[in-house]
Amino acid sequence: MPTPSRDSGKPKYLQIADDLVKQIKEQILAPGEQVPSESDLMKKYGASQGTVRKAFAELRATGLIETRHGKGSYVKRRPPVRRKSSDRFRRSHRTAGKAAYLAEAEQAGSTPSVSVLYVGPVEAPDEIAERLSVPVGAKVLSRRRLYFSDGIPTEEATSYLPWDIAKDIPELFEENPGGGGIYARLEEHGHTLKELSETVRVRLATKQEIGALSLSPGSPIIHLTRNAESEAGRVIEVCDTFMAADQFVLEYRIPAGD
Repeated sequence: MPTPSRDSGKPKYLQIADDLVKQIKEQILAPGEQVPSESDLMKKYGASQGTVRKAFAELRATGLIETRHGKGSYVKRRPPVRRKSSDRFRRSHRTAGKAAYLAEAEQAGSTPSVSVLYVGPVEAPDEIAERLSVPVGAKVLSRRRLYFSDGIPTEEATSYLPWDIAKDIPELFEENPGGGGIYARLEEHGHTLKELSETVRVRLATKQEIGALSLSPGSPIIHLTRNAESEAGRVIEVCDTFMAADQFVLEYRIPAGD
């Protein structure tokens, strides 16, 4: 393994980070390979732990590695999933029997999977109640799922549906609601979707989110909340999602006319 240049004028942690980036791009460190540990890098480069940790922080910012909680850091096998919000909810996808996440992951060349964590009634939290226009604490149907790409957890999503709608659609209470997902089932029962609107925030992951997505402490996440509105003008689902920020690129198409 080469050592960083001593006369670059850069701080040592940047020299180490640049050297590791070079090794990844030249596939000296191959996709899926574990990046040397802090102790290995300290020994190799004659650097302190603090310097090596700053180098890792720089390397994570490049998006070339992923850190798995308790397992170390690895060279990414693939680029982030490109989440095209103007395309992912097309009715044609639902008709073809594919939910949005599965279609996107397959387009990115990865193997998607999902684990259903909970399906059942809950009391509507404050923000969810406001979005659904129901009283705080009202009974709603909750569907919580953890999504994986090539076996790595990438996002957790919880859908909330008004109870008066959900109770009449038995498939919504199944772990697998069928081809096309819950939006296909809603539309089959007369709740045709008109519009979806998303609120996107970026923040540091909580302890629970770090555990769920196997992130390292201090990792950023994308917190996305989506309203699904029917042609009747009612919000019939709210989806609250947190996503590993380095695993996704969000794309939006915004009309520029009146």
